[in-house]
Amino acid sequence: MKEQSSDSLDLEYLWEALLSRRSGQVQVAFNSLDEERKAAVYSHLQRMASEPGWHPEQRLSAQAALDALKNEA
Repeated sequence: MKEQSSDSLDLEYLWEALLSRRSGQVQVAFNSLDEERKAAVYSHLQRMASEPGWHPEQRLSAQAALDALKNEA
C-alpha cells in the first residue's frame, strides 16, 4: 500500500471540510488558506456548483460552501 504524503492528506482534509455542508467547518478551512489559494478554491467551488458534469451531491456541497463563504470572499 502506497503511503500518502502529508500534503495530499492535508488537501484531502481541506476538501472534506470545504464540502462538509457545515458552515463553521467550511469557514475555518477556507480561512486557513492564503489569499491566492482562497481565490482558486472559491473559483473551483463556483464551477462545481454551476457547471454540468459534477455529481448532484457534489454540486449541493459546493453550493453550501459558497453560501457559508458569501461574506468571506
